Amino acid sequence: MATRKRPGVHIVTNTSVHKGKTYHSHLLRRSYRENGKVKKQTLANLSHLPEYAIEILRRALGGEILVPVDRHTAGRVVRTIPHGHAAAVLGVIKNLGLDRIIASRRSSLRDRCVCLIADRIMSSGSSGVSKLATARGISKDNPLSTLGDMLGLGDVTAEEFYEAMDWLGARQRRIEKALAKRHLRDGALILYDVSSSYLEGSCCPLAARGYSRDGKKNKLQIVYGLLCTDEGYPVAVEVFEGNTSDPKTLGAQIKKVRQRFGLERVVLVADRGMLTTARINEEIRPVEGLEWISALKGGQIKKLAKEQGPLQRSLFDETDIASVYHPDFPGERLVACLNPFMQHRRRKKREELLCATEKELDKIVAATTREKRTLRGSDRIGVRVGKVINRFKMAKHFETTITDESFEYRRRESSIESEAALDGIYVIRTSVSKELLEDETAVRAYKNLKNVEKAFRCIKTVDLNIRPIYHRLEARVRAHVFICVLAYYVEWHMRRAWAPLMFSEDDLRRAESLRNSEVGPAVKSESAKRKAGTKKTADGMPVHSFDGLIKQMATLTRATKEVGGVLFHEVVPPTELQDKALELLGVKSLL
Repeated sequence: MATRKRPGVHIVTNTSVHKGKTYHSHLLRRSYRENGKVKKQTLANLSHLPEYAIEILRRALGGEILVPVDRHTAGRVVRTIPHGHAAAVLGVIKNLGLDRIIASRRSSLRDRCVCLIADRIMSSGSSGVSKLATARGISKDNPLSTLGDMLGLGDVTAEEFYEAMDWLGARQRRIEKALAKRHLRDGALILYDVSSSYLEGSCCPLAARGYSRDGKKNKLQIVYGLLCTDEGYPVAVEVFEGNTSDPKTLGAQIKKVRQRFGLERVVLVADRGMLTTARINEEIRPVEGLEWISALKGGQIKKLAKEQGPLQRSLFDETDIASVYHPDFPGERLVACLNPFMQHRRRKKREELLCATEKELDKIVAATTREKRTLRGSDRIGVRVGKVINRFKMAKHFETTITDESFEYRRRESSIESEAALDGIYVIRTSVSKELLEDETAVRAYKNLKNVEKAFRCIKTVDLNIRPIYHRLEARVRAHVFICVLAYYVEWHMRRAWAPLMFSEDDLRRAESLRNSEVGPAVKSESAKRKAGTKKTADGMPVHSFDGLIKQMATLTRATKEVGGVLFHEVVPPTELQDKALELLGVKSLL
């Protein structure tokens, strides 16, 4: 290797050890004489540069003459690591400014929190991601992706991730306030709903038995409530004990919105199980500036539909939506809706359940008349009848006659006709005046609760897999849930950007324009129908799920090469699909 005279500028590497971790800093310095003394001046801190760039600069300053080579063909490939999904997720986090919302200044704690959020998205579809698995996945020796290297984390232990979780949990209120300031304004619609997830173990103070939405009746669980914008991206989450009923979580949300977020006027949208009449009268109505949108329960609708009541079929002779008022709901507007699609579906389902019940009841009738092993005794017959009727929830539609030696049944046609008269009818209740919120807009706002349900599906099962929860400390459980919610915040924006590459609707305005009524089912745009039929995008690329796109991005690798003893990184050229995905996310320049 040719050499030349060494310049007065050189690189100094300092090494320090703090809490068992080794840190290196690289400083560019020059040496000079002043009054006969040798002095040194620091010109720049090069620590942010890649190791291979520092090594090249060190050799050049040392006098070596470096000859350019074609790095695409020269050198030895030392390692290739999945890179595309890490670059995509971290790029979106940076574009959203979520890292700066977590903490304005960069630190190892902030980077570890970002790593936990990103890794949960990158592991989309897997059955949960433990902190230990995350730590092993970013290790320097056997990394599963470039995530740790891009964040400059080095080797991190599971205990250090737990430390980061504790730090994040302490900042949750501040982070939620920043998200609310970004996305919520006075007069905004806020969606609220509750779900639950089971825990492993029995040591967490929040763990309790309650109504399980996971179908795990024998498991302890937690309950958590999610506040979202009307579009469906989350701004806050709160964890409650597992036996907390839905309405009892409402008070904390009202206090959060009014006091912590500082919103003087908001419209809270929640389902009928949450916003009961008792909760409205006790917790919402007394609060000035707090409005609501919810729906009536079946019994309340029946009362309105009684003879001489305001809710009659004639309301829907010319329209499928109408406003009614009733003294039982003072200061509220009731928006009655008739959905023909739902009407047909409910009638069909009821008839199927009636027929299924009759089929099982006929078996009991046959058992009471057969020659061998005849079913006898009113108590034994009653037990079998009760199991059948309760199984299909059709007891109200049958009259039964049971004796010690026989069993007879028949349909209650009056009960069936009475229920059928309300098929397809539902009633929205709201305190917002018609001048500020038209009937159609009120119905649309209530139906937007599907966005919160979608968030729960993604958080619990589809992508982020919040469960099962193994943490034992209350603060860790809360932090775990918060990490999953922040991950969904990022995923929501990625899904919106990737809509042209996915089966989801990518032309929302067109889809809304094709819809004849807010009451009816959603209508797909021509673009969404074409994707569903051909399984191809408009550019002819395969349509994917979110999980599928993440896996496709993971095949974009970063190679580590060695040329002349110098190691450097090189990202392989992306495929057409990967290039389009990066472009839609706006992170192509960050690759």
